[in-house]
Amino acid sequence: MDTDSAAPPNKALITASVMAATIMQALDSTIANVALPNMQGTLSATQDEMAWVLTSYIVAAAIMIPLTGWLAQRLGRKPVFLVSVIGFTLSSALCGLATTLPAIVLFRFLQGISGAALVPLSQAVLFDINPPKNHGRAMAFWGVGVTMGPIIGPALGGWLTDHYSWRWVFFINVPIGILAYLGLSISMPNTRKIVNTFDFFGFLALACGIGSLQLLLDRGELKNWFSSPEIVGYGLMASVAFYLFCVHTLSHRRPFLSPALFADRNFVTANFFIFLIGVVLFATLALIPPMLQKEMNYPVVLTGLVTAPRGAGTMLAMMLVGRLIGRIDPRLIMFTGLGLTVISLWQMAHFDLLMGQWPIVSTGLLQGFGIGLSYVPLSTLAFSTLAPTLRNEGTAFFNLLRNIGSAIGISTVQMLLTRNTQTMHASLAAHLTPFSTNPVWAYGSIDTSTHAGLVQLNELVTRQAAMIAYNNDYQLMMIITLAVMPLLLLLRPPARSSHDDAAVLE
Repeated sequence: MDTDSAAPPNKALITASVMAATIMQALDSTIANVALPNMQGTLSATQDEMAWVLTSYIVAAAIMIPLTGWLAQRLGRKPVFLVSVIGFTLSSALCGLATTLPAIVLFRFLQGISGAALVPLSQAVLFDINPPKNHGRAMAFWGVGVTMGPIIGPALGGWLTDHYSWRWVFFINVPIGILAYLGLSISMPNTRKIVNTFDFFGFLALACGIGSLQLLLDRGELKNWFSSPEIVGYGLMASVAFYLFCVHTLSHRRPFLSPALFADRNFVTANFFIFLIGVVLFATLALIPPMLQKEMNYPVVLTGLVTAPRGAGTMLAMMLVGRLIGRIDPRLIMFTGLGLTVISLWQMAHFDLLMGQWPIVSTGLLQGFGIGLSYVPLSTLAFSTLAPTLRNEGTAFFNLLRNIGSAIGISTVQMLLTRNTQTMHASLAAHLTPFSTNPVWAYGSIDTSTHAGLVQLNELVTRQAAMIAYNNDYQLMMIITLAVMPLLLLLRPPARSSHDDAAVLE
């Protein structure tokens, strides 16, 4: 796209406005996690039903993100950005006003649809208003918003829920959305419109595949997986939809996603890694709050406080990597970040019910630092060799993979948690007999001759079984992260260029 190469005069206001929108959207992916128990009581819903409050948002965003690139080209980036901010702000207010489970699931779905464009377009905007030599620092700043949102979400959500109401985890978006809209409407220039046809078949095939896959993951454990015709149906729908999408993309003259994206080795490899980061980051964030609240009896506010240092680690890493990105091979920075993530997951795999707060704080700080070191160079490498004309599509697909990774990660670890808890409960209970040497109840005041004593003993065994299941989840994520680290060799460092990329501003 032909444009002026000069940076806009209101660059600071553009940056502040797009980052406000980015943080608002990223924050909402996890801010509701710690408020779910309170919401469950108000809405009279089961725990399985409450999972839709989280997954409806993720599914909607995942379906709509691929559409972002085409909309930005066809209508211009500014109108799409402004409509997205308005829709996200209004749906946030509606979520806070909801009084039934179907209503809040619907409004969360609308939130996901409205907010899908905010993160990829903000990334594209920061690439365009900064010269190539500053792309590393721009991505460090952008990465703060994308990763800090889900990290500070549990702490902020816990504080708002405890001091006010769970409804305020949604109402807080309203003033942020208003400020972001005003800043963007004043400062953001539009991009030139490209009139092109829309590949409805490709979009519908991809949307159907993503939606079916998420439904399979969400309802699989509840329906005993493929012994249920419903789950088999979701599996077949997902398989057929993804197959049709791939064949259509390779054979259509103007497919929904340009095949040129997948001809870039850096972009393809970086998308694999962002999928992994989505799995590890969001799955961990989905596991820790319920582990602390249910198994260790942490109050909501304390849960938020002990998980907040994860955000401090990410912030510190972003500040550091912004200075290192032009001096050190980005692949080496990523290797260090992934290595620290592996160490933190190894430590988390040794959590126990009697530990204090420090292991939660220290592992969170270390993992936040590792994710921060990985995210910025990955974003830089992903687009370092990609043509500027493909940025709208590229940033959309990049963030789509992160969302799909988070959805699959959350569903998978929750499924494994439920299954492993049941397995370990049966294994531990089999060893508890009146004839056991040093039985567990010998160390307490549990009277197994009474019904209350048996209930207390069962609760003790269940908590221990759940803790082992949590440890197994952390260990699995550690193994996966360690296994993919050699793939860093497939990434090529960005070539040093003395001239700027063609900008896309009018």
